[in-house]
Amino acid sequence: MPLSALPSLFFLAVMMLLSTELGASQPKKPNIIFIIADDLGWNDVGFHGSNQIPTPNIDALAYSGVILNNYYVMPVCTPSRSALMTGKHPIHTGMQHRVIFANEPWGLPLQEKLLPQYLREQGYKNHIVGKWHLGHFKKEYTPLYRGFDSHFGYWSGHQDYYDHTAQESLFYWGYDMRRNMNVSFDSRGKYTTTLLTEEAVKIVHDHNTSEPLFLYLAHLATHSANPYLPLQAPEEVVQKFSYIEDKDRRIFAAMLSLMDESVGEVTRALSEKGMLDDSIIIFTTDNGGPAGGFNLNAASNWPLRGVKDSLWEGGVRGAALIWSPLIKNTPRVSNQMIHIQDWLPTLLTAIGAEYALNKQLDGRDVWAAINDPAMQTYDELLLVIDNQRNLSALIKRKEDDIWKLSIGTIQNGKFDKRIGPCGRDHKYDWIALKECPVTKSIRKTKCPLPSPSIINGIRQAAEVSCQTEQGGKLFQRCHPELGEICLFNLKDDPCETNNLADERRDIVDELFESLSEHNNTLVPPRNTPRDPASNPKCWDNVWTNWRDYPPSRLCETDLRRPKAESGQYTEELIS
Repeated sequence: MPLSALPSLFFLAVMMLLSTELGASQPKKPNIIFIIADDLGWNDVGFHGSNQIPTPNIDALAYSGVILNNYYVMPVCTPSRSALMTGKHPIHTGMQHRVIFANEPWGLPLQEKLLPQYLREQGYKNHIVGKWHLGHFKKEYTPLYRGFDSHFGYWSGHQDYYDHTAQESLFYWGYDMRRNMNVSFDSRGKYTTTLLTEEAVKIVHDHNTSEPLFLYLAHLATHSANPYLPLQAPEEVVQKFSYIEDKDRRIFAAMLSLMDESVGEVTRALSEKGMLDDSIIIFTTDNGGPAGGFNLNAASNWPLRGVKDSLWEGGVRGAALIWSPLIKNTPRVSNQMIHIQDWLPTLLTAIGAEYALNKQLDGRDVWAAINDPAMQTYDELLLVIDNQRNLSALIKRKEDDIWKLSIGTIQNGKFDKRIGPCGRDHKYDWIALKECPVTKSIRKTKCPLPSPSIINGIRQAAEVSCQTEQGGKLFQRCHPELGEICLFNLKDDPCETNNLADERRDIVDELFESLSEHNNTLVPPRNTPRDPASNPKCWDNVWTNWRDYPPSRLCETDLRRPKAESGQYTEELIS
């Protein structure tokens, strides 16, 4: 080797050493485990006071973390998931009106930068397990092209829990289970929740811990399957809930129980892998629960009024928690206003990311507020503007009051009520809580399960108490189905029992003005009519990214088909 080459080699060696030391000095970014339940009701989890269906693993995370008790979501699936992924309110991405049906050629705009794309820039390995529901008519709209490294699950909004077919109206029906871009036919016959759990656990066990992990586990449970058999669970699990008289609620309980077990198995895997101390776990529903037969389901939002798809608190106030040894002031119940659109900026701050966020983001960085109970978040929060259905709702904080203005209703007011069960006529299962995998896994972390006395205090703080009529004063009911405007003070009246619209016209006018300002910023909804070429019968009975291929000769594109007359097959009931 010539002597002239030695200085260059020496310089290279020094630079490599400095680079190694610099990399070693930078703290490892925490893992993010984001678990989203589908159509879970406010009152379906134990930590909100119901004892009917044990959810020990979810509860254990809640009691040792932060319960987000004033947490809002969108009324249905696609808008909520778009807000989560973009940090933007759906009115600013065109995702505000209804959901993406599997036979419709549209999706979350490609120009939007999504959470996994931000995380990829921070060195994360990103995996999605379960439901996507943000577009699949072209491959560019599917998870692998939106920042995820792998996907095992389905593209549409729902599926049968065993045969994994998705039905959209009477004439569109096909298989929907994928491993990355390939159809996963070997999943047939296996219960969806079990499949997703096994995949999530495998991802954790196979993960290279030198890199941070983003695991987005989007469950099918507790969403209805296809209309002909909407609620499904293994019979041996259903039998455990024989004490529940209502058959549909019994099956729902089994569906929820298996999802709770999934939370436990994933947490146990993180513990076994030594990743739990460096993890942030978020559990949330995507919208309120479809109670009382809505969507052919049996969820419970008690004592909140309304159901999924509605503007009532039962439709937009979601069950959620965050757990992590990185959070200060735990355990506690947070009454700070937080929205599903906040997760993108919040998580980027939590991992110490240096990023340039789009100034048009609607989501707020609430990481400091999650750590500080005294910090406020929103003075005004837009819930819904759907001009196609004349639905609008907004919340505004004024001094100590929290005002909610809502306009419009669904299904002519059929579900504008409190729908149980309340679940308080059972005893809480303390044994299940003590012995569940989450409790055992977090025992040696910085935030283990607290004592029963503290848990009882947390449960009491997380319950909603309804305003009652006293002193002979009658409440003014609101009838949005008759065109009435509803104004409630959520501070005193979270169950929306006393309409103050006539009494406080000043507040109505102020919130109307705010709604008008938001309305001036919205973009038109992207919804596109269904495309007959999407029909799975054209593609070997599989839902696919049909616009990437030449028109199938198998496909009959005649639009002159009769519409389903039975209400159970309308798109509204299988969204």
